[in-house]
Amino acid sequence: MASDTNAASDGLKANSHNSALSNRSRSSSSSSLKDRFSTAFTSLRPSTILQANIDFVPRTVPRRRRLQTAAVATWALMMPITVATFFLLCSIPLLWPLIIMYLVWMSFDYAPEHGGRFNPWFRQMRCWRYFADYYPATLKKEADLPPDRPYVFGYHPHGIIGMGAFATFATESTGFSSQFPGIVPHLLTLASNFNIPIYRDILLHLGVCSVSKKSCSNILKKGPGSAICIVVGGAAESLSAHPGTADLTLRKRLGFLKLAIRHGADLVPVFSFGENDIYSQMPNERGTWVYSLQKQFQKMFGFTLPLFHGRGLLNYNFGLMPYRRSIVIVVGKPIRVKQRDDPSIDDIHETQKLYIAELTRIWDTYKDLFAQHRKRELKIID
Repeated sequence: MASDTNAASDGLKANSHNSALSNRSRSSSSSSLKDRFSTAFTSLRPSTILQANIDFVPRTVPRRRRLQTAAVATWALMMPITVATFFLLCSIPLLWPLIIMYLVWMSFDYAPEHGGRFNPWFRQMRCWRYFADYYPATLKKEADLPPDRPYVFGYHPHGIIGMGAFATFATESTGFSSQFPGIVPHLLTLASNFNIPIYRDILLHLGVCSVSKKSCSNILKKGPGSAICIVVGGAAESLSAHPGTADLTLRKRLGFLKLAIRHGADLVPVFSFGENDIYSQMPNERGTWVYSLQKQFQKMFGFTLPLFHGRGLLNYNFGLMPYRRSIVIVVGKPIRVKQRDDPSIDDIHETQKLYIAELTRIWDTYKDLFAQHRKRELKIID
């Protein structure tokens, strides 16, 4: 009887022990499963995904760098800012008479084709220095340019927007006037930009003018020291603006050469190392549907829309702000041009050979210094 009682007691203890083990096992399994689910759901949270893929700007950014970013962002948004400001002013009835007078004056203002309203003080404002220091953009001079003759600067490559051209020829942020005293540069852009209220006046005070034939002639007719800068590749070349490349649209661009010969203006090739590196662009090789769509858009509207991206205001990965990558604008040696009122096609092609040779020399001289991460060599594609 005692043995039966002991056996029963042992059985109860064993069952109790097994039950405890089972409970602990279930508890451990449940805890482990809970941890796994918790980890899985945590990794799927949007904030966690963003933190994993986007490199956000730290809070402790030096004030100077913030000012540089603000300068570039403000200029990039200047067109919509001025348009919004204009419509805001239009909502105030008291200002309507002044607005009507301004619009009438705009229609009769010939400044875009007569040298603009070049304002040295406006070009030297500190905000432009912040703009150039963002990349940074620097100017390298190869030869002096005596102010006893007019000049035609050919800027290459166009890039997505041409930030280096703006910094060098529309502002004093890279020290153009100190390096080339007596030369008055005028960066040229599409005439349509001067149809935008307020924005046009900012351009004109920077000395920016229309790229029309009439505008170019009027500026060069001013004589010694007058200069124009033409971004030769234009909208077509912006479609080839990929980091690490230097594909130029130049072979069929003869208008600026003919212009220089007619006015006896020296030609000065300018190559901007790094201009194509400040934005990334969607692959759009010739023959793809993307390229075809962009070319059709260009034919319809006169300009094109590269599908590009850079960094953001608060992150380093994605946005419409350009990357902080160095831009070095090399101003080459001037090419003396013999003045002819009606240059022949042979004269133009001969001048083009000299121009391309000088541009190629600039590339070969500085490519190992300023284009160390290039994917391929300079190429004239059209």
